[in-house]
Amino acid sequence: MKAALVQYSPEWENVDRNIDKIESLISTVKTHADLIIFPEMTLTGFTMKQKEFGEEIDGHSFKYFMDLSNRLKSDVICGIIEKEGTTYYNSSIHFSKGLIAAVYRKIHLFSHAKENNFYTNGKEPVVTKVGGIKAGLSICYDLRFPELYRLLRKAGSEILIDIANWPVDRIEHWRVLLRARAIENQSFVIGVNRTGNDPFYKYNGYSSVYDPMGNLITEAKDEEKVLIADLDIDDVRKTRDTFKFGEDICLI
Repeated sequence: MKAALVQYSPEWENVDRNIDKIESLISTVKTHADLIIFPEMTLTGFTMKQKEFGEEIDGHSFKYFMDLSNRLKSDVICGIIEKEGTTYYNSSIHFSKGLIAAVYRKIHLFSHAKENNFYTNGKEPVVTKVGGIKAGLSICYDLRFPELYRLLRKAGSEILIDIANWPVDRIEHWRVLLRARAIENQSFVIGVNRTGNDPFYKYNGYSSVYDPMGNLITEAKDEEKVLIADLDIDDVRKTRDTFKFGEDICLI
């Protein structure tokens, strides 16, 4: 499977401008990607203006990514502020063939930034399929809670995907935790972070892919770039067959 990681610097709370930026970045990719992945809250940045930017499934952002998925014949995973009635979620949405394939609502809200005062947390882990390959979804702060990823592994995930707005000050945590999630779950781990600044934080990317043994396949530091990674899912199966650590899990 060929995955494209879109690392970019979104303009703060400017949906249309960010669509233009994405279109420009995507146009530089000369190869077809089976899966294209964007950072958390892709078109707004990590905003707490949920009432202003929250969308139901017929909203502008949903329509854009539906069209992008259909137009490029690729699966797309992106971050959207999702509205359901009067409730708002920080969500990771999987689009496939122009349709919504899965919705993951962030379970662990970042209380340090008071995210929990503006959004409702999700309740369930979500595993989706990309071309028949099982992928577990997560968002940013979720990365600090290994039990979520253990549940995703036990549900059959071969790829673990975390979309984020993870700041410079704690970027080494991001890098270590991505690798740890790969090693302990014997899965490919894809982390897609942003670059640039918002009114509160500075970001330097380090979007990256780790293989099931925790080896770094690719990463990008502090630049707007589309990273391409070829994932051989047989590596997951071979690793798990050789080192049967998953069969020894006792507590979850």
